[in-house]
Amino acid sequence: RRCPRGEYPPCRFVMGAHRFVMGARESVVVPEASRRELSEAVLAVAEVPEVSRRKLDAAERAVVEAPEGFRNYESSERQALVERTYMLQHVNQTFDFVQSRHSKWLNFDRAEMTILEAIELLDGLVDDSDPDTALPNSIHDFQTAERIRADFPGEEHDWFHLVGLLHDVGKICALWGEQQWAAVGDTFAVGCKFSDKIVFAEQMRLNADSQHPVYSTEHGIYRPGCGINELTLSWGHDEYMYRVLVNAGCTIPAAGLAMVRFHSFYPWHTGGSYMEFMNSESDEELLKWVRVFNRYDLYSKSDAVPDVEALKPYYQGLLQKYRIGGIVKF
Repeated sequence: RRCPRGEYPPCRFVMGAHRFVMGARESVVVPEASRRELSEAVLAVAEVPEVSRRKLDAAERAVVEAPEGFRNYESSERQALVERTYMLQHVNQTFDFVQSRHSKWLNFDRAEMTILEAIELLDGLVDDSDPDTALPNSIHDFQTAERIRADFPGEEHDWFHLVGLLHDVGKICALWGEQQWAAVGDTFAVGCKFSDKIVFAEQMRLNADSQHPVYSTEHGIYRPGCGINELTLSWGHDEYMYRVLVNAGCTIPAAGLAMVRFHSFYPWHTGGSYMEFMNSESDEELLKWVRVFNRYDLYSKSDAVPDVEALKPYYQGLLQKYRIGGIVKF
């Protein structure tokens, strides 16, 4: 197998490149309760440094609406492709479908490689749901990281730099056979009534869950105040990469993990939906961080292409610092 830049970089071979486990295979699925315990354990590892929290207050005040030209879902040059991708996502992403993807992907038996090797593979992926850019996702990862690093310089904020690099790496599942509509694009909650803030919201009436006796109700399977982490979201790269990091023992602060997990959850962090499920001041702080991150995710798409090779040593150092510098299971 080859990617647009030639052979995959050398690493540990088992079956194909990067220890790929070719094809689907049956294996024991980790119970959801066990995954939740693991998630909670990792979230408790590291808090956001106080200096970063003070910086957040200033950054939050600077958050503005996306300028004209970003998230244009009406007349972009990629309109037909973007709209078709979302139609497939909205019709197919039911609660049961999401559960099937958890069973398929959360055994972490697809590949073993370093994070930088995974990012290099993203040279071969252009996001079909993105109206703003046709650049490979590997470039966007470094653009986002460097824009954050410029505004949040210093070691005390280096975990935030790393989040910029990591946030879209989960899209790698689209290179391993996952359909793009189940890997990219905005996310939304399943198991309760669909928000009218979902992009192309009119498409949601074609989703079978819109007629489900429980999943179509206001709160569905959840209770108000249950906590935003308790929601099951449509399947995509956000949840996948978050779970990969948790499984690997990544020690970036909880706010950083939330940025990875929720950065595509636009109906929540930008549309204001699902607020009734938030349950604490910690949820409020996570929302602030996700909103600040969103600015860098969006606006970095117009930045110049960075010198990736020159940047790799810095980011490899951060990967080591936060305990994901070696081989990671995907």
